[in-house]
Amino acid sequence: MIALDAFAHGVPEVLVGDDALDARVRWLHASDSAGVARLLDGDELLLSTGSAWPVAPADLRRFIVGLADAGLSGLVLELGTHYRFVPAVVVEAARERRLALIVLHREVKFVTLTEAVHSRIITGQTDALRARDEVRERFTALVLRGSPADFIVHQLAQTLGAPVVLENLGYEVVAAEVPLAMEEELFTDWEFRSRSAHRRSGQRRERGVASGPEDWVIVPVEARGIRWGNLIALPGPEHAAGRLAVLEQGAIALAVGRLADGEADEWACIGRRRLVDGLLAGRFAGVGGAAARLEAAGLPLRGAKLYGLVVSGAPVAVERADAAARALRCRALASSAPTGIAAPAATILVSVPSDAVFDDAAVVSFVRGIVRAADVDRVTVGVGCAAEGLDAALASVHDAVDLVRGHARPRSGRGPYLRRAENRPLVQLVTALRDDYRVLEHGERMLGPLITHDLSRSGDLLDVLDAMLAHPGNRTAAAAASHLSRSVFYQRIALIEELLGADLDDGETQTALHFALLVRRSAGR
Repeated sequence: MIALDAFAHGVPEVLVGDDALDARVRWLHASDSAGVARLLDGDELLLSTGSAWPVAPADLRRFIVGLADAGLSGLVLELGTHYRFVPAVVVEAARERRLALIVLHREVKFVTLTEAVHSRIITGQTDALRARDEVRERFTALVLRGSPADFIVHQLAQTLGAPVVLENLGYEVVAAEVPLAMEEELFTDWEFRSRSAHRRSGQRRERGVASGPEDWVIVPVEARGIRWGNLIALPGPEHAAGRLAVLEQGAIALAVGRLADGEADEWACIGRRRLVDGLLAGRFAGVGGAAARLEAAGLPLRGAKLYGLVVSGAPVAVERADAAARALRCRALASSAPTGIAAPAATILVSVPSDAVFDDAAVVSFVRGIVRAADVDRVTVGVGCAAEGLDAALASVHDAVDLVRGHARPRSGRGPYLRRAENRPLVQLVTALRDDYRVLEHGERMLGPLITHDLSRSGDLLDVLDAMLAHPGNRTAAAAASHLSRSVFYQRIALIEELLGADLDDGETQTALHFALLVRRSAGR
């Protein structure tokens, strides 16, 4: 505001500035009253000659502190009428309370300043309203056109001029618009970073503190009491409509899209298809960034065996690929037909835990989960070599393409169909419900404190809980399975009970925790 021409005539000088000059100014008051603090609502700029201010230094300090406590944005003092110079106690108090302090060395008409500031404020408010209308119209049009989630995220990033990420309730990246050069830094250990950002955001809301320009802006995607995930905008330039308002419009568009989808889960494959296509086309800045992006999307790379698959000869339900892989304790990202293979076909990356196998029976089981039963006999499947790391995984995909290209259909007749979860009914239930938002919400509610503890401290509470639930009623055996002494094991159990606020001897609590652990394990995490 002090950059306005009206202030220039008063020869302004900033005595306390820096970050204090960035404070929001909602209105301007002109007053010399020593009791003006009680008349303030916050975010105002105060013009004064100081003629009725307290005289005693202690009283003057309390006056300045009172202005700051009332939420004053800044103080403009005109010299010459009452003060020839600013008392040191005023400068000290303003600096201590980070209150912007500006002096005018030449007399000006306060009404001129008031008109200039109010005109600027009203113009800004009008511009903000106009910008919000434009943003609302833009995202309403996207909803009416049925735009997919990844395109809405793209439009948000374009509107904000900043990276935007859509994640589900399990902190897995569903879609993202992020510069390639940022991917490795941003998506490495995404779950931990996102959880930490959510925790900081919640703490700020509890304190009533607005987010700063360096903070992530986080908005839930929810409607009718159902929450599907979160939209996150990384630091970027201010927007005339307000960064939060823009992100909220995007969240509304995404929520309406989820309601329109009904039982169909667009998020299960949206974005992932683009991700795999981009990898195969070489659209990534470096292996590190691409690997981090894959892991953030839910495909574990570290400590896992990776297989490239090409399924050809029949329509493939790529949106069910990850669910089918979870039935085998694996994870998968699926995309369209690779170059050189005629449609219908699909390219799939499968991540298998180091202690699991992906033999022929497992492959057949996986394929039966993504191809209609009537079409299984017409399918040709190429499976690349087991690989470690992204470079080798891409080579595995190309191996799979070579295996399928030019090969005839396999012989008619069904191969063996084995689902390892059939012998564990609770695991089978978890596999069937894993993508349901209520199941994810249950897992987060039950295990969130333990996950946060283990991620931040490289802890083992989840493993200890798993061992205890695997040996109900026999904590000696559970301690042995955890490779811990009984005393240390009991300490871990006590800490788990404290973090969860639960009694681990309660049967219903054990069942709920066991279910939550199975949900997390089915996700390969």
